[in-house]
Amino acid sequence: MAAMELRGLTKEYGGGTGIDSLTFSVEAGELFGLLGPQGAGKTTTIRTVLGFQSPTAGAATVLGFDTQNERDLRQAKADIGYLPASPAFDESATGTEILDSHGRIKGDARREELLARFDLPVDRRVRDYSTSNVQKLALVGAFVHDPALVIMDEPTVGLDPLANQRFNEFICEEQRRDVTIFVTSRVLSEVQRLCDRVGFLWDGRLLGTEPVESLGYRCGKTVHLRVAEALDASAFEFDGVHDLTVRTVSIGEDRETTSAETNERELGASNVVTEVSFTFTGDVNALVETVSSYPLLEFDLEDAPLETVFGQLYDAMDT
Repeated sequence: MAAMELRGLTKEYGGGTGIDSLTFSVEAGELFGLLGPQGAGKTTTIRTVLGFQSPTAGAATVLGFDTQNERDLRQAKADIGYLPASPAFDESATGTEILDSHGRIKGDARREELLARFDLPVDRRVRDYSTSNVQKLALVGAFVHDPALVIMDEPTVGLDPLANQRFNEFICEEQRRDVTIFVTSRVLSEVQRLCDRVGFLWDGRLLGTEPVESLGYRCGKTVHLRVAEALDASAFEFDGVHDLTVRTVSIGEDRETTSAETNERELGASNVVTEVSFTFTGDVNALVETVSSYPLLEFDLEDAPLETVFGQLYDAMDT
């Protein structure tokens, strides 16, 4: 049985459509990431699934319960952890008082364990918390009752680097315990690091889902090269290259030459450098082997921007 299932889920507002006919499922024990830029419909998806707002069309189930049935939803929520995109608490209360209230409603079996892990100052009032501590309090609240399913909306936003590292380690441990986790993000590297499978959401539409292992080929890398010789575009027209730009420049002409450019001129056979940029979706090992035959001055490889990833998905849908 799927831990979470959406069937044609749609939410329309007066000014337009928040989500449009979303259909996908999250299997029990899976760590599923919904990836999309701000405004794509990630929060609308979560709020509709959890019954905070009624769908315009379609249906959803969580842990086998119909989210449009109030009694079913109440039963399901007892075993669900939830972290909203912008957690808010009574600022006059302490962290201890917040967790006491949570414990009376759902339980707090993992309280001491989680507080030790995330080093949360529970004796202080929330008004004195940093942004990172507010987020950590929300994280503890999402997991403290040991739920079977946890739904988190951009959980790492606001976390300091150490808390982020601890969160990543903790999520991997939770997956090994077969906890089902649904997480939204606008950061490609985050879902690649954490998730088993990813859904791509753009303008309220699901463009597809796929295993995280295939993201390297699907999403690609942004490549920047500087080569100490004149080359034309044909030198880089091989499998996996997209959005190729090639520019040949003469070093030191009509302007003051920097020390770096002087070194480039000494390395090259001429005063010409070729600057190359493209998105690469093939085998990185093959890319390195191909370009290493050129006199490289610079070779940068980084994750492709999210806009590029979704542009490629749209192109694939049109073909």
